[in-house]
Amino acid sequence: MPDWNTRLAVSYEANGQVTTISPIDSFNPSFSLNAEPIHSIEATHLGVVYQPSQLTFSLTVKTIGSVAARLTKLAIEGTLFDISLLEEDGEDWAFSTIVLRDCVLTSAQPANTSASGGAPSATFSGFSLTAETNGKTPEGVATTDTRRTG
Repeated sequence: MPDWNTRLAVSYEANGQVTTISPIDSFNPSFSLNAEPIHSIEATHLGVVYQPSQLTFSLTVKTIGSVAARLTKLAIEGTLFDISLLEEDGEDWAFSTIVLRDCVLTSAQPANTSASGGAPSATFSGFSLTAETNGKTPEGVATTDTRRTG
């Protein structure tokens, strides 16, 4: 049986306090690392022009409780937030790592409700200004890489 001791959450700071919004039902990131080859009449692939990279995402939450309302408020107010990986530590869910920093929501799309369809959901789309990766070197030492995406 898998041990589900991690989950994603949205976190933001307001009035000096960090607020966490969870749970997220699904998370779909999309990375666009654009590069275009340079050609001439004499030869092909002489060089490359790099476009700014883009990191967009969509996330889906149930519209029961306050999760969807709190995310809608972040979208309307244009509040920057982080998408964090929370790790269970006893009875507490503590931050393990921050996956995407300085995220902005660009759209919110609530789903229609039906009597037999279960709990309704809402999908939010946005982009991240900064992405962080945590990996390991061949020697097994943890590394962190932060990239600005625009």
